Amino acid sequence: MKERVQSPISRVSSLDGKQIRDCGDGFTWWGPTPEEARRAVVKKPKGLMDKRTTIKEAVNKYVKDGINIAIGGFVNTRPPVAIVHEIIRKGARDLTLSFQSNSICPELLAGAMLLNHDHLSIKRVELAWWGYEVIGIAPLFRHLCSNSMIELDDYTNYGMSARFKAAAMGVEFLPVRDHGGADMELVNRGKMIQSPFSGKNTYLVPACYPDLGILNVTAADMHGNCRIFGAHCTCPEIAMAACNTMVTAEQLIPNENIRTYPNLTEIPYTAVDAVIEQRFASYPGACYGNYWFDMEHILMFRSASEEFRKSGNKDPLKKYYDEYIFGCENHDEFLSKLPYKTLKKIRDMDGGQPMILS
Repeated sequence: MKERVQSPISRVSSLDGKQIRDCGDGFTWWGPTPEEARRAVVKKPKGLMDKRTTIKEAVNKYVKDGINIAIGGFVNTRPPVAIVHEIIRKGARDLTLSFQSNSICPELLAGAMLLNHDHLSIKRVELAWWGYEVIGIAPLFRHLCSNSMIELDDYTNYGMSARFKAAAMGVEFLPVRDHGGADMELVNRGKMIQSPFSGKNTYLVPACYPDLGILNVTAADMHGNCRIFGAHCTCPEIAMAACNTMVTAEQLIPNENIRTYPNLTEIPYTAVDAVIEQRFASYPGACYGNYWFDMEHILMFRSASEEFRKSGNKDPLKKYYDEYIFGCENHDEFLSKLPYKTLKKIRDMDGGQPMILS
C-alpha cells in the first residue's frame, strides 16, 4: 500500500476564538466538525415559515469572521454575485472559501482582500478550480498563490463534489476513483487506504462542512424550496452540507406551484435559512433560462485585476470596487449602472431556455 505523507497545511489554528478543529490524528476541519454541523442542523426549526429577507440582513446575520463559506455555481454559471457583493461591503476576516469551480465570486473577494486586508481577508481555500476558462487564468488568485498569501486544499471537480456530498450525507468522507496514483495526492488532505473488502488502494476525500452556503437558484418559494434548471453545479449538496444556507432566487413562486411539481424541488426548505428574490443575482455570470454571462464586464474586471498583478497598480481595481460595489447600496443599484442594451443582450443570448415555474 502506498504511504501518504500528511500535508503540512493540516494544523490547528485559532481565528478570533474560533478554532479549526483537530480530530485527533492530525487532520483539521476547516470549519465545523461533522458532529458540530449535525448539531447545528438538528437544532434548526423544521416547520414551514416565511424566510424572505434582504441580502443585507442575511449577510449581517450569517457572515462572521473565521467562517467557512461555500460558494455555489460553476465558473460563470449561477455564481452568487449579489451575495458576494454584500459580503464585500460588510467585510469579514480570515475566511475559508470552499467551492467546486468558480470564477468571479472568489476573485471579487480576493480583490477586496488585496485592496484592504483589514476589512476582508481570505485565509484558506479548498477547491477544484478558480479561473475564467476561455479568457484565461484568474490574476488575483495567481497573485495570492505566488505570494503565499493563502493556504490551499486542491481536489478534482469530482473530488469537491464528493466532499460536499459526504457532508450532505452526514459522514466524514467518501471513497473516490480519481486522485490516487497522481499528483493530486500531494495537493490535498485526502488519504490513501487499503479497502477492507478488496484490499485494493482506495482514496478517501474528507467531507466539506461549511458554516455557510451561498447560492443563486432559478426559483424558490418563501419557505426556501428551490428549483434549479440547467446544471445543478453541486448546489443541492452545498445546501445540505452547510450549517446555514442563504439563497437568492431569480424569481419567487407560490408554494402551490412547488406542490404541483414536487419532484422539481432540488433543494428542500429545511436546508435553507434565508431566501431573497433578486433578479440578475448572478450577473455578470449566467443563469439558465434568464440570461447569459456578460463577457465584456468580466473582461473589464479581469483587466483591472491583471494590471494589479503585473504592476502593483491598485487604481483600476479600486475604481471598479468604488463604482460597482462600495458605491452601491444593493444589487439593484449595481444593475442600474448597466445600460439597458446590456441586460437585453444577455437575456437574448440565453435564448429563452425552458423552465417550469407554474
